[in-house]
Amino acid sequence: MFRGGILAGSAAAALVAAGLFVIAGENGARAQAKKESPLETKEDASARPWKRYTGWPTRDYSKYNTLGNLASPPAPKEPRKISGPITGDPKKGAEMVADRNRGGSCLACHVMGPAGGANLPGDVAPDLSEIGNAGREDEWLFNYIYDARVYNPDTVMPPWGSHGFFDDPKINDMVAFLKTLKSPAVFKTELDDPTKRPPPVEKRDNLDPIENPAMWAVDKAPELWKQTGSTGSSCNTCHSDPKTSFQTWAASMPKWEPRLNKALNVEEFVTRHAKATTGASWFMETDENRAMSVYLHFLANGTPIKIDTSSPEAKAAIERGKELSARKVGQLNMACTDCHGKVANHWIRGQWLGEPKGQYDHFPTWRTSLLAIWDIRQRFQWCQVNIRADELPPDAKEYGDLEFYLATQNEGQKLSVPGIRH
Repeated sequence: MFRGGILAGSAAAALVAAGLFVIAGENGARAQAKKESPLETKEDASARPWKRYTGWPTRDYSKYNTLGNLASPPAPKEPRKISGPITGDPKKGAEMVADRNRGGSCLACHVMGPAGGANLPGDVAPDLSEIGNAGREDEWLFNYIYDARVYNPDTVMPPWGSHGFFDDPKINDMVAFLKTLKSPAVFKTELDDPTKRPPPVEKRDNLDPIENPAMWAVDKAPELWKQTGSTGSSCNTCHSDPKTSFQTWAASMPKWEPRLNKALNVEEFVTRHAKATTGASWFMETDENRAMSVYLHFLANGTPIKIDTSSPEAKAAIERGKELSARKVGQLNMACTDCHGKVANHWIRGQWLGEPKGQYDHFPTWRTSLLAIWDIRQRFQWCQVNIRADELPPDAKEYGDLEFYLATQNEGQKLSVPGIRH
């Protein structure tokens, strides 16, 4: 109802959430106009200087590409010449290919007969159990390990030599080991055989608080919703009925935000909108921010993801995100499209690599192996660090473009948040 010409109560909250308000002209005619949600636009939305999460690797990968900077050495233009047969120690070579301290070991991608006891090898790359019968020259074997891009520019194989994982003597030992592999792999169990290992199926009820501890956020967020900030206002001041006002909103995010000149996702919106309206400092990747993000997504559960891609700026951001998804980064020189495109639906060690569709609708998600809630930006960051690249702050423009692109790849998927994953 109207009181003194102002739309009151939950109806006003619904229109504010929808980004619309009504103007009454002098002649009594009504016109709808777009109303922008207040945002803090001058400050960063995450802590500066950015500091990597406690417990994550602390190595400096600044010599290699990130999503924000190109720094990696170029691929070789021709193979290195090897004079004569390679001599090395096959026993040491077997140890090298199974060494998980150097980027996950060769067994992450290859079946290699007796190496590593054939314990949960991956199958994203060829089975090398009989490579010794293939008639490959030593020079070819050496260069494929040193930097396979010299033969295959689009390879998923890391440049083990040119990116500093192994020196020449160690590669010689691995070549010597590969030449001994002449028999099919024998697996201890059916699960060790990646061709017979069943893909994982998540059967837990992610919305059951007993199954999913992340449901605490759904209880915590309403407390934050009514918490008065330094301005004397709370979320509840404008949005007294969030279950109605935000029942589909999260499924429309991220969106292109002209005031920031970048794609804005739920977590960054929470930071910037809260600061502008209540004065709360809920930086991205804080417990408060995660709780609010989980809650806003939870309210939209069951809603198909549908992103506004109509503006030229949005289209350009999505195209940039697509390009970033294919950028080779880090010491391992890998891209999003390597794991979730070229070799999707295969095993990398004991981890199943899914397609892009289905990688977004359950975020923020509970990581059972880490006992923590991760939003999609933290997942991006870990993927970077895991392939030995320096991550970016969670509010980085590049992550906005990448998330925008990933969201479009998941259009039609229904939100189910908080998710639950290993």
